[in-house]
Amino acid sequence: MEKMWTSKLLLSQSSSSLFWREIGSGWVTYTLAVVTLIFVWQFARFQILPRLSILFRNSSFGSAGQLNNPTVSVLPSSQQHRISDVITDLDLKVLMDSLDETVHGNDKWENVVDRRNNSLSYYVKCCKPKDGGPPKYLSTTTFNLCSSETLRDFYMDNFYRKEWDKTLIDHEQLQVDESNGTEIGRTIKKFPLLTPREYILAWRLWEGRDRTFYCYSKECDHPLAPRQKKYVRVGLLRSGWRIREVSGRNSCEIKMVHQEDAGLNVEMAKMIFAKGIWSYVCKMDNALRKYSAIRRIQLTSVVSAITLVQKVPLALDCCTSKIGDMGDDPEEYGSEKKVRRKPSKKLIANGLILVGGVICVARGHPNFSAKVAMAFVLSRLTKHRQIKEPSITIH
Repeated sequence: MEKMWTSKLLLSQSSSSLFWREIGSGWVTYTLAVVTLIFVWQFARFQILPRLSILFRNSSFGSAGQLNNPTVSVLPSSQQHRISDVITDLDLKVLMDSLDETVHGNDKWENVVDRRNNSLSYYVKCCKPKDGGPPKYLSTTTFNLCSSETLRDFYMDNFYRKEWDKTLIDHEQLQVDESNGTEIGRTIKKFPLLTPREYILAWRLWEGRDRTFYCYSKECDHPLAPRQKKYVRVGLLRSGWRIREVSGRNSCEIKMVHQEDAGLNVEMAKMIFAKGIWSYVCKMDNALRKYSAIRRIQLTSVVSAITLVQKVPLALDCCTSKIGDMGDDPEEYGSEKKVRRKPSKKLIANGLILVGGVICVARGHPNFSAKVAMAFVLSRLTKHRQIKEPSITIH
């Protein structure tokens, strides 16, 4: 009897251990399956689904224009007219005046950077507007051995910029107005230790005489770019540039005026700009030298502000000129130059009087002629001590 109970007890223990062993192996299998499913879901969520959504959005359900540029989004025709007046020719007029420094008034400008090497020169100054707002920057960059068309395409190619500009995280085209060439895009930039900034911008391109190009950009809103908590939306950006050739040289310059409020401390932003902008410009120059003709062809094969470039109105274009037509020297951006006026009629007449007095002395009338000549000379010398010769200052 004792042996029977012992055998039953051993049998029950072995069955119980076998039961729990099977249950344990089942839980292990179940846990592994759950972990595997979670991993697959997370991988698909962050890797596969975004690509599938992009692929679906840019599939054959879109228009023919979307096939050429996978980031283009076309709005219904009822919404197309809303961006036609975002940037007008009046903005171009304001831009031209700002670049010619005729509307700055009494703004006090401060030199920030004046650097150059064998390939380029860069000069920038800054001022704090008296009416408030973020600082304005006015920069002039001259690239040697470069055409204005190449420099224009390089600056407008935001997709190529992603390859060399590490602050640019993403860029996409949202809409293009084919009636006047206005383009709207969304750009994400990162800053060290700060939340990435989101830019929703509209820009427009004009072409003037002698292959001179203008571009003006400003902030705007768009229904395809709702606000997101993970980005800081830049609420103010006004920027524009002019690209034109340097007369007598195989070079061209881009002069830019820029003002934006990215939510940064003003003094800190100015210090970071002054310390890092020259290396950034040098990196830009290296990328420009690598910018190929294939890139330009790809850029112009997509409907954009470049393919829809507008002509500068005649009333504004008549005031433009190449560098050098008015004595500009690209190598002297950081210093002021003085150009003397042409001799006036009054100065010529005074000179004739002086010559006449000298002739009278020579012809034998020393008393009267000498007094006239000496009085004139003394009066002119006195005036020269009190009043400097008039001059025109060109910045």
